[in-house]
Amino acid sequence: MSDKKQIGEADGPYDIDDLANSPDELANSHLDLGSVLMPVVEGGQVTVEMSADHDPEAVYLVTPVGRIGIHAFAAPRSGGLWREVVRELAESLRSDGATTSIEDGHWGREIVARVPGGMHRFIGVDGPRWMVRCMASGPEEAGEQLGQLARAVLAETVVRRGDQPYPPREVLPIVLPPVLSEQVAAAQRQRATEEEAAAPTSQLLTDAPSASAGGSGTESAQDVHPGGAVAQSASATVFSEAPDVLDEALDPDAAGPEPIVDEPVVDEQEPPQAPSQGSALSRLRRRRSR
Repeated sequence: MSDKKQIGEADGPYDIDDLANSPDELANSHLDLGSVLMPVVEGGQVTVEMSADHDPEAVYLVTPVGRIGIHAFAAPRSGGLWREVVRELAESLRSDGATTSIEDGHWGREIVARVPGGMHRFIGVDGPRWMVRCMASGPEEAGEQLGQLARAVLAETVVRRGDQPYPPREVLPIVLPPVLSEQVAAAQRQRATEEEAAAPTSQLLTDAPSASAGGSGTESAQDVHPGGAVAQSASATVFSEAPDVLDEALDPDAAGPEPIVDEPVVDEQEPPQAPSQGSALSRLRRRRSR
């Protein structure tokens, strides 16, 4: 047990097999998303982005200085995937109109992409048969603070690779915990009842059970840490991927504080045969040109 790591040491991102902590110990501090256990931020909010097929595509932490999302990817045993991705991702971002630079961070190279109205920072770390990538988006004036927060989140992130055979670069699947699944189901029901109006694709689920208030969830009030992962999940905001109403989905009143550049992450991690499509930067330009 002496070689096991403990959450709270900021020595991550951790492989779940290397942790001494049990999943139960992480229930209130981390969002368990299947392949990734992401620590929540005090005072933050949780947003879930759904694909056109109604599958969870991304989960973000929305903070006063910006938005943070984490994805895990399958990687070869030999490692070194992030070194390859840095070059390809920077080229893809430049082709989308961003001004990019490479900075040295705690784990090595980080990509900073600047666009009118905001910036994105990409941080990648190689692990055993996985690579984890953090994307932090926010206003440029908060860039330094957001970068520090993103590194702190990444340093406490846990990756659950599993034994399934995935080709290198494939995004490891996101599985929503029950509390977030309830929010998604409630959003879909609520949206279905509002079709007579121009139903927004983002809505705060105020009618959902509130874990922090004791609600009707499975956890009792004393088991839920105020502001923790369970409480934040119980008040999550759900986004639908609907290109024709993307601007409404990015309503800053629904997504969090006004300065946040609330754009979808670049999920297609540049396979050589197919460039990334529907990228964050192209969508950001559409929003800023309103």
